[in-house]
Amino acid sequence: MSTSHKVVVVGGGAAGIAAAASMLKRQAGLDIAIIEPAETHAYQPGWTMVGGGVFDAKTTVRAEASVMPKGVTWLKQAAASFQPEDNQVTLADGTAIGYEALVVAPGIRLAWEKIDGLEETLGNNGVTSNYRYDLAPYTWELVQKLKSGRAIFSQPPMPIKCAGAPQKAMYLSCDHWMRSGVLSNIDVEFRNAGGVLFGVADYVPALMEYIEKYDVNTKFGSNLISVDGPAQKAVFATEEGEVTRDFDMLHVVPPQVAPQFLADSPLAAASGFTDVDQHTLQHVRYPNVFGLGDAGSMPNAKTMAAARKQAPVVAVNVLQQLAGKGPKAGYDGYGSCPLTVERGKIVLAEFGYGGKLMPSFPDWLVDGTKPARLSWMLKADALPWIYWNGMLKGREWLAGPGGLIAQ
Repeated sequence: MSTSHKVVVVGGGAAGIAAAASMLKRQAGLDIAIIEPAETHAYQPGWTMVGGGVFDAKTTVRAEASVMPKGVTWLKQAAASFQPEDNQVTLADGTAIGYEALVVAPGIRLAWEKIDGLEETLGNNGVTSNYRYDLAPYTWELVQKLKSGRAIFSQPPMPIKCAGAPQKAMYLSCDHWMRSGVLSNIDVEFRNAGGVLFGVADYVPALMEYIEKYDVNTKFGSNLISVDGPAQKAVFATEEGEVTRDFDMLHVVPPQVAPQFLADSPLAAASGFTDVDQHTLQHVRYPNVFGLGDAGSMPNAKTMAAARKQAPVVAVNVLQQLAGKGPKAGYDGYGSCPLTVERGKIVLAEFGYGGKLMPSFPDWLVDGTKPARLSWMLKADALPWIYWNGMLKGREWLAGPGGLIAQ
C-alpha cells in the first residue's frame, strides 16, 4: 500500500510542527503530511521549571491534535525507514509514503540504557531526571525533602539537547536549599563528561559566581556509567579510572543519539544525524530533503530556540525546491539557553556558530552575560506563550528567515 503528498514531515515535535506551520503561512493549502505516533506534545523547556517547583507539569503538555496545523494530514505512526532514491518514507506498518520534498525532524533519542542499572531505578532511590515528563516532579520532591547528604548532578558527552539543562537543575535545587537554610549540610557535585562548564566562554564568569556561591564541587571529564539505586551508588569513568560515589539525590542526564531508523538510513551523516548543509539545512546528497531540530547534523546547540529559527529557513527553502529553484534562506547557528541560576534570575545565553554572541535585546535592556530578572520573566512567562501561540502556528516573531543567499 502506498500514498503520496507534496511535502512529508517526519516528526511532530517542535521542529516539525513549526516548519509545517511556516510553510502553510507562505503557501496556504500546500499538501503536507506529518508522520508522528505520539498523542501528546510537550513543551520540554518547561521541565527544568517543573523540577525547580516553578511550573506544574500538566501545563507543559497538550494533545498532539491541538498543535497540528489546520489542513495537514496527520499520519499517526512511526517512520521506519527512508528510501530517498525513490522519494519515499516507509511507516512502521509497511505503508510507503511518497513525497516531492521531505523534512526530517524526528528529534534526538534519550539513550537511558547506556548507563548500566539506570532504567530500573529512575523515579526511585533518589534517582531522577528533568529530561522526562513523569520524573521532573520527582526532582522537585527530592529537592524539598533533602536536608543533608550528597546531591550529584551529571552531564553526559555532547551532543545533548539543551546543553545547559544539567546545571539549570543544579542551580534551582541549590537556590531552594540556600533559601531553606540547609545548603551548608549538602555536598553538591556537578560531574560533567566534558571539559568546560559551558561551551561559550563569555557566559562562564557569571556561572562560576553561582558555582562558588552554592559551593558546588565541579568535576570535569567525569562520565556516569552505572547506577546502583538501592545502594545509592553511582560510578563515573574518569581519566584516573572509575570513581564510585555515594549519593542521596542523583539528577541524571542521559546520553543522547540519533533515532536508529535515521542513523541506519542513507540520509545519515557519520554522526547518525541528518546530513544537511549547516546554513541552508538542505541535505548534502538529496536536494529535495531538508533537516532541522535536534536530529540535524548542524553544529549548533540543540535547543527549542534553534528550531524556532530553523523552521522559517526550511519553509522558504522547501518552497524554493518545489518551485525548481535553489535555496535562498540561511541559518546562522542561533541557539538560546536561558540558564536558571536562581529562582527569579537567568543568564540568557544566546549565540550562533563559532560561539558568536547573538543577543535578541540591547545590552541596556538585558545583558545576557549577567543574571537578570527580566530574562527570568521571559522564560517563565513569555516563552511558553510564544511557543504555543507563535512558533507552532507559523508566527515568526524575532525568527524570520535570515541570511539570504545570492542566487
